[in-house]
Amino acid sequence: QVQLAEAGGGLVQAGGSLRLSCAASGRAFDRYAMGWFRQAPGKEREFVAHIRWSVSSTYYADSVKGRFTISRDNAKITLYLHMNTLKPEDTAVYYCAARTRRSYVSDYGLTLLYEYDSWGQGTQVTVSS
Repeated sequence: QVQLAEAGGGLVQAGGSLRLSCAASGRAFDRYAMGWFRQAPGKEREFVAHIRWSVSSTYYADSVKGRFTISRDNAKITLYLHMNTLKPEDTAVYYCAARTRRSYVSDYGLTLLYEYDSWGQGTQVTVSS
């Protein structure tokens, strides 16, 4: 497992932007698949985006496609989520997650919570209308 710490949440008006970051520990970060999930009040945690060790391989939930961009800087051992054109329904606690297992997993598999073995504490994003 790795230690993960999110930052960058806050209050923003609808249409605005935020960038979340997730600092990771561990020496094999560049080999992990990483993901962002979110959980709104009273709802289950849901998938937002994931990125494989190959930074060109990304995958998004339909609800954020075209507005959010996931990226990673392996030299800085940091994961990012760039969020544009934010909507009130994006309000949630955002979590980053790491999958340290090296076995193959499909893009669909990486949308599932149980595929990830390390989680951050979360950062609150609130979008006002």
